[in-house]
Amino acid sequence: MNSKITALVILATGISQVIAGPVAYGICQTGCNVLAGACYAAAGFTFGTVAAPLAPPAILACNTALGSCSAACAAAILLPTP
Repeated sequence: MNSKITALVILATGISQVIAGPVAYGICQTGCNVLAGACYAAAGFTFGTVAAPLAPPAILACNTALGSCSAACAAAILLPTP
């Protein structure tokens, strides 16, 4: 029994970091989309219903922010987390 506990402690102390992975990426993307939806609502539109050629400047700003947020999520997926 004592050797099992020792092995478990050694294994646990050797694990210092993990990669964020797909779950964290999905949570991050969901957050970006919620913020984009709020941005559209503040501009008086519904997220996903405005055609790009007809989009007013406020919607273009929302789309730019969504793109930046999504890019940050894509980069963050590879960062180690404690």
